[in-house]
Amino acid sequence: MAIKRHGLSVGIDRIDDHVFVSLKAQGKLTHEDYKIITPMIDSALATVKKRDVKVLFDVTDLEGWEARAAWDDFNLALVHGNQFEKIAVFGHKRWRDNIAKIAAWFIAGDLKFFETEAEALAWLKA
Repeated sequence: MAIKRHGLSVGIDRIDDHVFVSLKAQGKLTHEDYKIITPMIDSALATVKKRDVKVLFDVTDLEGWEARAAWDDFNLALVHGNQFEKIAVFGHKRWRDNIAKIAAWFIAGDLKFFETEAEALAWLKA
């Protein structure tokens, strides 16, 4: 029996007054995955008062979302979308359209897609 891994790995760093979030999606995301990461993200961004968060989002191993998980993702964007300065997404091109549509509605900052992690990081640091 093969093990199907899924979830979101989250890294949050504070450097001076700036917040950097790294996300790596794996497998098909579930509501249970968001029940784990949402409080971590909420807590890390609770003191952010302006658009000052930079996000590196790796969708290389993403297979999709369950319906309830997509709703959870929508809610995260609704709550924190005005805090993001830049979001760099890299990995599978098939997720670009879906991510771009959601982000356009709820994300105040810039969103760009990249082929590699190195390109994404360079843009975030610029």
